[in-house]
Amino acid sequence: MSTDDLKRRAAYEAVTHVRSGMVLGLGHGSTAAHAVERVAQLLAEGKLAGITAVPCSEVVDEHARRLGINLSSLNEHPRVDLTIDGADEVDPQLRLIKGGGGALLREKMVAEASLREIIIVDSSKLSPTLGAHWPVPVEVVRFGWHTHVAYLERLGAHTVCRREVGGAPHCTDQGNYLLDAAFGPIHDPEKLAGALAARTGVVAHGLFLGLATDLIVASTTGLRHITAARERTSHTRGGRMGDG
Repeated sequence: MSTDDLKRRAAYEAVTHVRSGMVLGLGHGSTAAHAVERVAQLLAEGKLAGITAVPCSEVVDEHARRLGINLSSLNEHPRVDLTIDGADEVDPQLRLIKGGGGALLREKMVAEASLREIIIVDSSKLSPTLGAHWPVPVEVVRFGWHTHVAYLERLGAHTVCRREVGGAPHCTDQGNYLLDAAFGPIHDPEKLAGALAARTGVVAHGLFLGLATDLIVASTTGLRHITAARERTSHTRGGRMGDG
């Protein structure tokens, strides 16, 4: 079974939790794209109805629109019933690194607005400690962005500016730059998240802490559904490549 097959299995399992009439957050990335396509299929077959979707990126917006999914925004629907999204790295506490696909700001905003956040991954995304396999994406404003490289390196990261194939800095949907900060194993993600959020000019970072309510993992031996011990009770939970 290929990695893409595993991603599809996880995505399809997550979509079984979608109900007609929901406001549904559509995550960004190759795994979440399978969920978008499955939702569109079920809508076309009449097995789901009345779905209003909030896309996490312009790419997802275009994909969902082509598939005929009814789209809206966080302004119109500030509470999202369920979001299905991927991740780049997941630890045993369901803490995540996301942003390898470059949509971390919108993904985090939608996640914070969601009553339930199902993260879908193949087993290669599991890690005993965040940062062991993936850098932390940090979205920064373009003005003075070099200063943030020095700041991140003082925090212990090897940092590079994400670039396009031609060498120009990659721009997010918001027109910001992305710095990929490789810290190695992060033993206190909450402390690091606080240091990143406190930095003026940092728009968002890829540490998603306390946001995932469910994790669906696909492996060659089957599917696992892991639920966070603490349930989401509010859509205003705070906090400031690949599938995340």
